[in-house]
Amino acid sequence: MQELVFATHNEHKAREIQAILSHEYRILSLDDVKYQDPVPENENSLEGNASQKAWFIHHRLGKDCFADDSGLEVDCLNGAPGVYSARYADLTDERKADEPASVANIRKLLAQMHGETNRNARFRTIIALILDGKEYIFEGMVEGEILEGRKGSGGFGYDPVFLPSGYTDTFAEMSLEEKNIISHRALAVLKLVTFLKKYRPE
Repeated sequence: MQELVFATHNEHKAREIQAILSHEYRILSLDDVKYQDPVPENENSLEGNASQKAWFIHHRLGKDCFADDSGLEVDCLNGAPGVYSARYADLTDERKADEPASVANIRKLLAQMHGETNRNARFRTIIALILDGKEYIFEGMVEGEILEGRKGSGGFGYDPVFLPSGYTDTFAEMSLEEKNIISHRALAVLKLVTFLKKYRPE
């Protein structure tokens, strides 16, 4: 069984992919390989961050690996917050003391979009895979729009204000099972898994 390191400390994400791949690959998180040092992600694009993390771990551990990065891109904000989605409010010190990042990020996003009629946006996930010394990129994307206020209490991040195209519920109103079928991350993972199941070394 071939081992693949997933450059994450999120055990849930690693186990989720392991369950899909069954016994064809063994997925190891950074915790599984006892790697605790910082992993850089200071590129200015999702593709850059995912690639940087994957190559960094590959060179450090000498193992095949993959990494991901996700972000929300809003048309009227020229693609922001994008690669800075997780720390959007922190960029301009707009986060209040003891305020959760997700709350501050949504507050800043809605303030910047106040009065905008074009509310088109998309979530994107990029997965960079380093396998046998070569890099492969997989993208998952879901189009939608940003609401003027929060709806739903589930999910995380920007889920309460993101309404995917063709649906009446925000990501935060959907069950985890529903979201996992259509989410950007699920689509990227599906492409990764499909590739791995068909992959044969040259």
